[in-house]
Amino acid sequence: MKVTRAASTSRVLMIYTGGTIGMLFGQQGLTTEPSFLTATLRSQNRFHDPLQDSLFSHSGSVQGYRQWSSGNSGRSSPLTGVADVSSSQLPTLLVRSSRPIGRTGLSSDRDQGSSAAGGVQVADNVYEAHLPSLVTPRSAVPGGTGSKRIRYAVLEWDPLLDSSNVEMSDWIRIATEIELNYMFDAFVILHGTDTMAYSASALSFLLEDLGKTVILTGAQIPLSQLRNDATDNLMGALTIAGHYIIPEVCLYFNHMLFRGNRVSKMSSYDLNAFDSPNFPPLVKVGIDIVVNWKDVIRQTSLRRFKAHKKMNSHVATLRLFPGITAATVSAFLTPSTKGVVLETFGAGNAPQRSDLMNVLRQACDSGVVVVAISQCSKGSVSDAYETGRTLLQAGVVPGGDMTPECALSKLSYLLSKSELSVSEVRNLMGVPLRGELTSLVPPAANNLTVEKNLESINGLLSHFSRLSKLPPPHANLPKIIIQDETAPDAAAPWSWTAAESASTEAALYPMLLHLAASRNDIESIQFCLGKPENSVHTNTDSNALNSLEAASMVAGGLVNCTEGSGRTPLHTAALNGHLDSVNLLLNFGALVHQRDALGHTCLYYAARQGHSEVVNVLIKMGGAFSFVDNVFAAVAIENALKSGDTMSLDVWKSAGYVALT
Repeated sequence: MKVTRAASTSRVLMIYTGGTIGMLFGQQGLTTEPSFLTATLRSQNRFHDPLQDSLFSHSGSVQGYRQWSSGNSGRSSPLTGVADVSSSQLPTLLVRSSRPIGRTGLSSDRDQGSSAAGGVQVADNVYEAHLPSLVTPRSAVPGGTGSKRIRYAVLEWDPLLDSSNVEMSDWIRIATEIELNYMFDAFVILHGTDTMAYSASALSFLLEDLGKTVILTGAQIPLSQLRNDATDNLMGALTIAGHYIIPEVCLYFNHMLFRGNRVSKMSSYDLNAFDSPNFPPLVKVGIDIVVNWKDVIRQTSLRRFKAHKKMNSHVATLRLFPGITAATVSAFLTPSTKGVVLETFGAGNAPQRSDLMNVLRQACDSGVVVVAISQCSKGSVSDAYETGRTLLQAGVVPGGDMTPECALSKLSYLLSKSELSVSEVRNLMGVPLRGELTSLVPPAANNLTVEKNLESINGLLSHFSRLSKLPPPHANLPKIIIQDETAPDAAAPWSWTAAESASTEAALYPMLLHLAASRNDIESIQFCLGKPENSVHTNTDSNALNSLEAASMVAGGLVNCTEGSGRTPLHTAALNGHLDSVNLLLNFGALVHQRDALGHTCLYYAARQGHSEVVNVLIKMGGAFSFVDNVFAAVAIENALKSGDTMSLDVWKSAGYVALT
């Protein structure tokens, strides 16, 4: 029973840095107050319902509410529905930090090393403690079956920061805490809105090869006020983090989940404070939660997650204006400056004065990386105008459609990498590393005709017949044909829309992909998925284009499609020990942290079956056991010890089994 409940529970770490969301009114205006936010979350049953005895847990139906209302035992109030559970009775979650940890968050410097801090130092600059956890009421899994609860711990900073005081060292601190706590399923970062776009952009680069969901959110009106946007923003971010694997740094605000490095703050007083002018939202939260899966980044590099812990502070932003002098620009470009984001007019234009161009050229020649972006919220720099080409000739690098926040963060990140030359930094500024700018390579046009759609589906049937060991494709198999309507006896032709074609293939492709993964059939996997993510724009093959259409209709993309037990093709390939299929699926962006309906990862199945080579690949990709995996692994290891099965013990050890405490 405990394992079943664990399988339907996500574990989220909430890092509370400060900001309006947890503020109270003081003598000099809104100010942060330690522990207030955690106490508020504990008092609201939508955020904390440990006994599943609140109104929220029994309001799914009339019958459920009436039964709860009439049989309420007094453990919770019909008005508030908040169970009376003291902090000492709350279940705990193990949390690590680079600073000493208090009972509900980070202790102040004066508490360092004291037992009152509630944490212990386990290594240099690594502290850990078991923090009280909160748990949401059970809710339906969006787009799936069953229900899920979200258990989360709040790691609160001390002192809490107004976001106007956030510095680069704080970005590194957040990245470090995510790395130390990567055993959690997802992360929610509570942050002030003023510099949230900067932090989201910076973290998108610092968190290298990210495979889990990271969401920043905050509020315009604090949670302490009766009318606020904090409740919706916090619940929305927590729900998405607990239910979906979107392996990006995101920003959630006003019912929209954006890619973090595409966002700018647009208003200081609207609840709709953020916008992503040049890239669509990843998730829209309305009556339904709609995920734009085709735009979600899927990690395809076979590298383990790590946090980069350096930023170069010798960067700055310079906004051009009519009449700006060369002397002003020259004074701005001091010898210590290593990188400059140049906010230009329109599509990348600048005044054409020779003295100004000479100053920029001299800076570029001396090794300063100057990146041009547009002052316009929408649009991109280009070489369409002569005034823009002059900048490029001076050595200025085009920054595409990056936001100012993103361009500055990316420049600081790249310049902090000592292994990169100035030339390499300039080249990488124009390359999308985390989806931060629109690639200049246009996607292939999808000019599929009905005939090509039918040809693709007939190809699908051919692969099904081969994998199912039916007669060969040239036998008298049923085929879909289109009749020549010019023939004298032609009947009305079968016509369909692109949506109908995609729907048909969305039903067929997942079935074929799972079958191919179970048989280690590389040809059929490639047929379904076309080419790996990094070369998809050069693929003009009709079946690949059709599979892309099908992928947009499958949660997580076609490569992460699930069958009845919640297993993905990667689960199937790992269970059967098919190393070639595992490698290929990972190259297509298969999620190594995806769990099936029982709460198991693909790493668990590979280890259980003793497939050591598959285990090594999944570990290299960042795979790790879930809480449920560890429970079952403990039983398997106990049996292996009793039987003296050293091979199994070695596999479990290489898979990273950690004994539960």
